[in-house]
Amino acid sequence: MNPTTVIVLGAGMVGTCTALHLRQRGHDVVLMDRRGPGEETSYGNAGIIQCEAVEPYPFPRELSKLLRAAFKCGGDVNYHFSALPAIAGSLTRYWHNSAPARYPAIAQAYGRLSDQAIAEHAPLIEAAGANDLVRREGYRWVFRDPASLDAALRTAARVAPEHGLRHAALTPDELARAEPALQRRLAGAIDWLDPWSVNDPGELVARYAALFQSRGGRIARGDAASLRQGATGWSVRADDGMIEAEHTVVALGPWADTLLRPLGYRLPLFVKRGYHRHYTGTAGPTRALLDADRGLVIAPMKRGVRITTGAEFAHRDAPSTPWQLARAEAAARELLDLPTPVEAQPWRGARPCLPDMKPVIGPAPRHRSLWFNFGHAHQGFTLGPISGRLLAEMVDGDTPWIDPQPYSPARFG
Repeated sequence: MNPTTVIVLGAGMVGTCTALHLRQRGHDVVLMDRRGPGEETSYGNAGIIQCEAVEPYPFPRELSKLLRAAFKCGGDVNYHFSALPAIAGSLTRYWHNSAPARYPAIAQAYGRLSDQAIAEHAPLIEAAGANDLVRREGYRWVFRDPASLDAALRTAARVAPEHGLRHAALTPDELARAEPALQRRLAGAIDWLDPWSVNDPGELVARYAALFQSRGGRIARGDAASLRQGATGWSVRADDGMIEAEHTVVALGPWADTLLRPLGYRLPLFVKRGYHRHYTGTAGPTRALLDADRGLVIAPMKRGVRITTGAEFAHRDAPSTPWQLARAEAAARELLDLPTPVEAQPWRGARPCLPDMKPVIGPAPRHRSLWFNFGHAHQGFTLGPISGRLLAEMVDGDTPWIDPQPYSPARFG
């Protein structure tokens, strides 16, 4: 199709990469957010391009895990009672879609995106001059419990050949040699050799945004709530005036439903909130670690060792309840010396989730020239470039690189 004007709402990893791909195809693109690129959800993740994450997180079905979550026995899951009535329908559908009869097809569609994560990030990292932020040394899962290690190894042996992934098992002694900062002996580890890690996730998004600008894209500040449909397209009010375009892409992550509900869309979007904090003053791990039995990630970053939590089911803007991070910190202190927190208060963000564990990527069902690209849950940082490419191909009317139907917004009516 002929080049058009496009507004991309949301300057996280997904929105920035969408704007980059559209600009690369010759479109006149404005990337708009109320904050700078990479300053919201994309800032606060573990910084791992998780090509090994070829299966989304299913809702637990084992009674022991459900009871553990219900009684908040660990630090991996928390919830607010006040939020449960609003998200009960979505969580029920999430549980339903995690059933053995449904989950494999979902995982297959999800894995098609993850399989291309490194291949799509690599040229952008190079073009953005961001190699100084990236380590290509893999991602290490560590285990306290031999039974959970054995189960994870069985899963790894199944998925690795299907997706061309490399992995290796480490004995307790091998793990101790590989991670000299560990203060206790663990059951072992799985080294995923293909993932890349980033020591400043927000900065990588900012570099991608600078690349977008260098290629002729425009970045604007403004409130997406001002979006209006006109006779020939869409308009939105930026801080420096009105912007008009033929197409608009909604890439607002956990804020997408706030914009779309007045337009008549009732997508079952819910959030899993997460927290992180940095610590300095001692040696950290040699690479990003998943403490698989406690549900936290320990990642070396520019600002120190970053501890990130599991999922908190709560209203997106409810006050923080950082006891979950306190539990994650306590678990991390069992493994490492973490003497000094950097931030006075933990950072909090929200991951946009859908009950079938797949993002929505494609045309809005009831509005011409409106496009959706959000709902990536834990993996927006990983899947931003490949999702942006897929959306740009659809905007252009090209044959997409994969069948986009599994990600279609129309699946929710």
